Amino acid sequence: MRHSLLHKASKQTRRHFLAYSAGLAAAAPMLASGLSAGEANPIASNTKPSNSKPSLSMKIGFHTDAFNSAYWSFEKCLAWAQANKVRYIECGLIDGVSWIHGLGYQPHVALYEDPALLRRKMDKYGVRFSQVDAAFPLSQEDGPLRGVPYVMKSIAWAAQIGCPCVDTTDGLHAPEGIQDKEAMVMMKRSYQQILHVAEAHQVIVNIEPHGYFTTNLDTMEAMLAFADSPFLRMNMDTGNTFIAGRDPVEFLKRFVKKVSHVHLKDVSKELAEAIRGGATGIAMSHVALGDGVNADNIRACLKLLRDHGYQGNLSIECEGQSGPLIEKSLAWVREALAELGVEEQRNPTAVAAAPVKAAGKRARKR
Repeated sequence: MRHSLLHKASKQTRRHFLAYSAGLAAAAPMLASGLSAGEANPIASNTKPSNSKPSLSMKIGFHTDAFNSAYWSFEKCLAWAQANKVRYIECGLIDGVSWIHGLGYQPHVALYEDPALLRRKMDKYGVRFSQVDAAFPLSQEDGPLRGVPYVMKSIAWAAQIGCPCVDTTDGLHAPEGIQDKEAMVMMKRSYQQILHVAEAHQVIVNIEPHGYFTTNLDTMEAMLAFADSPFLRMNMDTGNTFIAGRDPVEFLKRFVKKVSHVHLKDVSKELAEAIRGGATGIAMSHVALGDGVNADNIRACLKLLRDHGYQGNLSIECEGQSGPLIEKSLAWVREALAELGVEEQRNPTAVAAAPVKAAGKRARKR
């Protein structure tokens, strides 16, 4: 009798373990787009039932870097998103206190801000996070000392506010005083530590092509293999890959199955002629999407994402000029998706019923 009970308990434990493991693996693609159960996965199967009509949608968001030069607050960015019917936002995370942020002149968020209270505020505007930016250069010598704890804290904070992804990257240049192989070993250990926390919180850690290692296809491939985890993915960036002298479309083709978030950046003709192939990234586009020399590549990338069933977020990284330039970019993206037969995905539960007036009053005083 006792043996029978123990055997039954053992079988039950194994079933729980297998169910948990399966759930962990299945959660990653869904989390990559900030989805709850029942919503469409960002990387969907290309295989459709023969009797169903293919339907695809993608999310459009933006990085609040667009309003750095305008010295907007994060809440003013929320108001802009609401006014332009944009439901997804991405911003940088500040680990500590910054006077310019405290005075309301920086469009990012500090880790000391309470996630539950900020989520409540964002809900009023009908906006949610697609990703938070914790891109401290992990390839630098101080990457393990400063970058790893910063990313880990960002992951825990992201989980509390319901943000599905945290963005990371390497340094713009080869690390000083460290051989490339040493730097790769160091980063592998760093990402393994980071993923230990990410898996516990079920938050995606994205690697963005933005630096010396990540804009190289071979080293990016090696970095994405640092751990066999569904929570290690890639944030594609059309502008960084182009300015690094790569073909953004070919870059995306190689890693499309690992993509969980996308940055859309165009590049002006003047900037391309000045630094393309000599830099590894740009903070944002200073030309509206569609007006630069990277426009055809962006269209081709959108088509490639569509053809691979991507249903995640497209985050616009464009200088806002207090609104007009990024609004032009937004219109271009919406038109490009419509031409591809892709709907813009908006979560109806995240849409506020009416504009939030209080933020508008404060914004006019600044």
